[in-house]
Parts: sequence; C-alpha cells; structure tokens
Amino acid sequence: MTIGRLGAGDDEQMDKKHHGGPYQAVYAYAREDLDWWTEQLGRELVNGMFGENITTAGLDVSGALMGETWRLGTAVVQVASVRIPCATFAGWMDERHWVRRFAEAGRPGAYLRVLEEGVAGPGDPVEVLSRPPEGVTVTGAMRAYYGDAGLMRRLLDAPGLDPRWEDVAVSVLGRSVPHESAAG
Repeated sequence: MTIGRLGAGDDEQMDKKHHGGPYQAVYAYAREDLDWWTEQLGRELVNGMFGENITTAGLDVSGALMGETWRLGTAVVQVASVRIPCATFAGWMDERHWVRRFAEAGRPGAYLRVLEEGVAGPGDPVEVLSRPPEGVTVTGAMRAYYGDAGLMRRLLDAPGLDPRWEDVAVSVLGRSVPHESAAG
C-alpha cells in the first residue's frame, strides 16, 4: 500500500473535520492490543477492525513516545497524535459504553504523519528510527486529553505534534499555550 502525506492506500475518512489530514495520515494499532481486546470482548478482532491502516506486531504502539519516528516499509512516519474514541467508532464496534471502555483501557493506537512517502506491505518490519530523549507516551497523551494537566504541559513540547492539540490544551489547562508546529 502506498503511504502518502494525506493517507495510506485508498483509505477515505468520512469526517474530515476530525479525522485525516497530514497529522492523522496513518493510524497504527498493535496486534497485541487487538488480542487483548479479543479477550475482553470475547470475539475475534481482525486486523483493521479499529480502522487502523497499519497493524503492527512486536511494537508497543501505546508505549511509543509522541514525536517518535518509524520506518514503515520505505516510508518514514512520526507519531503525531492519538486515537480519541468517538460515537462513530462506538457505532461500528456495537459494544456498550465503548467510548468510555476504550478510553479507560489506555490502548489508543497512534496517528502518524508522513515525513517521507513510501510503500509498505504485510510483513514489512516497523523500525523505530528515533525517539525524543524524554516525552509523553501515546497512552499518556490520551490521559492528557482527558484532563491530566501535567502530561498536557509536557506533551506540548513533543516534536511534530498535531497542532489540534493546542485547542485541547486550552481546554485542559484553561489558557492559551503558544506552540510552534514543526514544518513538513
């Protein structure tokens, strides 16, 4: 599948106001987390069930640091945001209290921005190219979204962070926070 600056393959986002764009070009979810959900829900979850473009194996997506860069096939991507569950996601999962359950589980998966376009296929390894020396994990970013002010302050320093986090920060911190978004 091709991995371009605005998406993977022929993927199409229905709600372009809240999904997609350069900072949510690709959604990655760990097979290990899908397996955990399989146990929790008592039903098999296939790759792509959560809408992910990339299902990884052997990579702790939720433990990745915001701003971390990976090689997917020939593409280079950067962790730029996290999946926040919504009513659309809840609708296709058809599980009671899905939004709350997904949020509380702390296994959100990562949205990636594409730094170098390329091609990736099933079985291609995902290689971590760089990690910020310190930072907030993908799971921590979800906790910041839900009100952890300390994590939010740290999150705003993540390289390549989706600029939409500035609005979330205003809500969480109660004030505007200057932030320079990375070019590219």
